[in-house]
Amino acid sequence: MNQATDSLWPFVIYFLAVLLLVTTMLVLSYLLGQRRSNKATNMPFESGILSVGSPQIHLSAEFYLIAIFFVIFDLETVFIFAWAIAFFELGWSGFIAISLFIFILVVALVYELRSGALDWGIKTRTGLRQRELH
Repeated sequence: MNQATDSLWPFVIYFLAVLLLVTTMLVLSYLLGQRRSNKATNMPFESGILSVGSPQIHLSAEFYLIAIFFVIFDLETVFIFAWAIAFFELGWSGFIAISLFIFILVVALVYELRSGALDWGIKTRTGLRQRELH
């Protein structure tokens, strides 16, 4: 055997151990698990109170859009933080790269503001009503 296959054996053993562990847990849960079921067991509840009404709440897509923008800009702050940690090692080329990155972020934010992607709430709803009336 060569050195490449020798270095893979720990991963193969680890993979097999994980498969064995998962299989063991699933089989034991099936064999030892509770089998009786009644109507009260299958009813959803929260804090001991039976739920009333439908759990599905209709939210506007604008809430999801704001959440996606938050995740995108939050991930970008992680990149900027990583750059700040390695500031001295990166030198001027790193500074130029992060300046370009921040410039692209600002352009994207201005685009979102001008396109109305961040305008939600009363303004959007009244705009829709005005179009429906005409």
